Amino acid sequence: MSVTMDHKQCTVQLSVQPSRALVDEKFKVLVQKAPPGAQLTVRSHHHSEDKQDWEAFGHYICDSTGALNLSKDPSLGGTYEGVEPMGLLWSLRSVPGSKPGLKLRKKSVETPMEVTVSVYLGHLSEGFSEQRALAAVVVERWYMAPGVRRIPVTEHGLTATLFLPPGPGPFPAVLDLWGGVTFLVEYRASLLASNGFAAMALDYLTNELTKTTGKMVENDYFEVI
Repeated sequence: MSVTMDHKQCTVQLSVQPSRALVDEKFKVLVQKAPPGAQLTVRSHHHSEDKQDWEAFGHYICDSTGALNLSKDPSLGGTYEGVEPMGLLWSLRSVPGSKPGLKLRKKSVETPMEVTVSVYLGHLSEGFSEQRALAAVVVERWYMAPGVRRIPVTEHGLTATLFLPPGPGPFPAVLDLWGGVTFLVEYRASLLASNGFAAMALDYLTNELTKTTGKMVENDYFEVI
């Protein structure tokens, strides 16, 4: 996917490939037709399911042809430094002014994480909403690959979701246990299944048994699996 945009008589082209991929799949970000040697900021922005805004950005300098390749060129500052083609994802942080203690979590693995990648003139660290981007594209990042099967599990009092990779198997298996949250977290198990593992996300803190009895589960809860 690529988009071009005019800005102060400067036409910059931004390309992000692939435009639809898993969150752990490396992508290629290319900037072309920028002023030679220009200082640019490449920024990612994500509006999460809980209505919070997240951003990451790197400071770059174009080469003599006005080109920039995030897979080869180092970030000189921002939320990450060095050659980090995935820095626009792993360094995402809540935008300034957000309430403290936020954590970025994907609640529904059946919908993509939409990320807007933008290019700005100069090395910026704030005030992005007040600036006009030279170019921008929207890409999708998924935790569940096509063909992965999502199977809710409620038998024997369990609260869990089983994710199976495409194909007949057999597959190596992983039991995924999360703590400290009030909902069943599936994104890690679904990503494991997308990479060939049979993975079960198991809720042992806010499951139906605990909600009904008010008691924590005991060993027999896990022995059912």
